[in-house]
Amino acid sequence: MTKIALVTGASRGLGAALAEALAPEYHVVAVARTVGGLEELDDRIKAKGGAATLAPIDITDEGAVAHLCRSVHDRWGPAALWVHTAVHAPPLSPAPHAAAKDFDKTFAVTVTATQRLIRMVGALLAADGRAVFFDDPRAGQKFFSVYGAAKAAQIALAHSWAAETERTGPKVAILTPAPMPTAVRARFFPGEDRGPLADPGTEARRLLPDITG
Repeated sequence: MTKIALVTGASRGLGAALAEALAPEYHVVAVARTVGGLEELDDRIKAKGGAATLAPIDITDEGAVAHLCRSVHDRWGPAALWVHTAVHAPPLSPAPHAAAKDFDKTFAVTVTATQRLIRMVGALLAADGRAVFFDDPRAGQKFFSVYGAAKAAQIALAHSWAAETERTGPKVAILTPAPMPTAVRARFFPGEDRGPLADPGTEARRLLPDITG
């Protein structure tokens, strides 16, 4: 039986590294907006003998997400794993100066889309399946008001879902990765020395036992 791992935010950074690490044990359904990044991921997965299905959709598009979940279920049945790494990184700013458009987009991607995915992908997961989220605790840090609030809300959703499904499944895990030289971090810390940061591939392999259970 084919084991399906759905990875949202799979085109780059930790999401791409995890999608690559999960193959070939899982057939990876790689979800992201960036077609080029997904195609490069597909090449790397195939080079290692794995297989992926690319889903270049916007997770804020409810119809696209519903169609994806239905298509996965109709083709393979319940999914074994969902790994959610998608976020939006707004410009850093003092709290009173945060632009409304940045606030709206950050919450649309990081919070509203996550709640919708929990509802739709949660129904797709097998009872013994797993859903994994990744914390980045910035709430209360200066200039991180929008991102910190959105990320805290996302993780609060995950914690509640974890408590609600403790006995029934699916298993919900929240992990905190080491700092990595991702595009999100580069936007927040453009001048930092990236040398000491963890390689996403190495970090993906370290986290893999906690992700797959």
